Amino acid sequence: MRERWRAVGVLAAALFTVNVVARLVIKFGFAGDDTAADRVSLVMFVVIGLILAAMAFRWGRDRSVGRWAGDLAAAVGVALALTVFVAPLLVGENPFGGGAGLFFAQIWLYLAAAGAGVLVGYLILTALGLDHRSRQLKRYAQLKAAKPRKVVRR
Repeated sequence: MRERWRAVGVLAAALFTVNVVARLVIKFGFAGDDTAADRVSLVMFVVIGLILAAMAFRWGRDRSVGRWAGDLAAAVGVALALTVFVAPLLVGENPFGGGAGLFFAQIWLYLAAAGAGVLVGYLILTALGLDHRSRQLKRYAQLKAAKPRKVVRR
């Protein structure tokens, strides 16, 4: 159980780190340039989606959907809370400084990127037939095919 939560914590920390790095790049590299800041934000969301796609692909091979989806949801929830409330403070901004619209836009964009990443990772895994359920069904079919038929005598 301890290893499970450690992996969730490391994933949440990685997602949070990606956001902090993007905020620092925007602050020090592109201060005042909104188009460059939008591009950096887009790259950040793509990186977050790719990280979650890779984790869904990796964890989906060994674990059932309910288990890895819960782990990913917990990691995304913690990372989202840190991203919205703590990350702006680290770069010297107010989390609510842009108003309610910007605050909730951050949340929806983050959840959209996370959901898209998880969906892409799981769909690729399922399409390749490497997910936990497909592998279970394959083992079951092989087991049933290996047993000889019982002869019924009357």
